[in-house]
Amino acid sequence: MTESQEPKEVDLYRDTPVRLLGYANEVGEAFRYQLPGWVLPSYGVSIAYVLADTHDKYSKDSSANKWMTAVDTMVWQGLASVAIPGFTIHTIVKSTKAILPKASGAWARTWLPTAAGLGAIPFIVEPIDELVTLVMDKVSPARKAQED
Repeated sequence: MTESQEPKEVDLYRDTPVRLLGYANEVGEAFRYQLPGWVLPSYGVSIAYVLADTHDKYSKDSSANKWMTAVDTMVWQGLASVAIPGFTIHTIVKSTKAILPKASGAWARTWLPTAAGLGAIPFIVEPIDELVTLVMDKVSPARKAQED
């Protein structure tokens, strides 16, 4: 096998279902009106995922700039897994509730925003990951060093 034909190493935190832990806060945001006490703990799960991936990348990097790899990972995951999707789902849920007329009833004003938030999650994951990767490729010193 040539170097280009060697199988790519599977990244536990980005290539497996473990990646979904980074989206726990989106589920928390979607259920904000039913389970408001679960929103902050859901962010705790997502942040723990970000820190675990950061530690993983730092510990596997043997270069002199492994701290740059760790910062790059933390920023990428913080944006792609926590901040941008959390804001997006929060906005979808809040906006859906706001546009429902008061006459629609308590059930609809509680559950339709949740359904909209949960329904949006599969559609936002890949575009957000790609956007953050595109931006990070342009601005990250760690990524620029890998190109050299």
